[in-house]
Amino acid sequence: MTDPATLPYRPNVGALVFNRQGMVLVARRTDMPGAGGPPDEGVWQCPQGGIDEGEAPEAAVLREVREEIGTSAVQVIGAYPEWLSYDLPAHLIGRALGGRYRGQTQRWFALRFTGQDADIRLDTHLPAEFDLWKWVRLEQLPHLNVGIKKEIYTKLADYFARYAVAA
Repeated sequence: MTDPATLPYRPNVGALVFNRQGMVLVARRTDMPGAGGPPDEGVWQCPQGGIDEGEAPEAAVLREVREEIGTSAVQVIGAYPEWLSYDLPAHLIGRALGGRYRGQTQRWFALRFTGQDADIRLDTHLPAEFDLWKWVRLEQLPHLNVGIKKEIYTKLADYFARYAVAA
């Protein structure tokens, strides 16, 4: 078995996409239990993804939003001041994230969604990472089934609360 301490963290970005009412977008993962089922099932998360070699985090977050939710109708309005890391559960070490990482270290951004709901498309990048999306109040985020990222989402909900207002 791979010793997690010998593996690096994968550089990653994440986006809290706020609409004009101050709600945040979450989407249901297609590769987790509950996908394809009733809307109250499954694992939910905000758009996120890896940083390409030589790519700046702000450019990466805009690319990931475009790939995962099919829109460029966003603008960066804030950033978490430090990188947040999480470890994979032991049973996923050596299997998830290509088997090369012990977890991810993430740079999180707040983005303002400037489009219409119809601009959000989960089918523009295949295979699709998400099968449903919805707007939720920011304080609800850590209480959703967010898998192993509950601690990170709790920190983000506290830090980005100033953007959870009507714009």
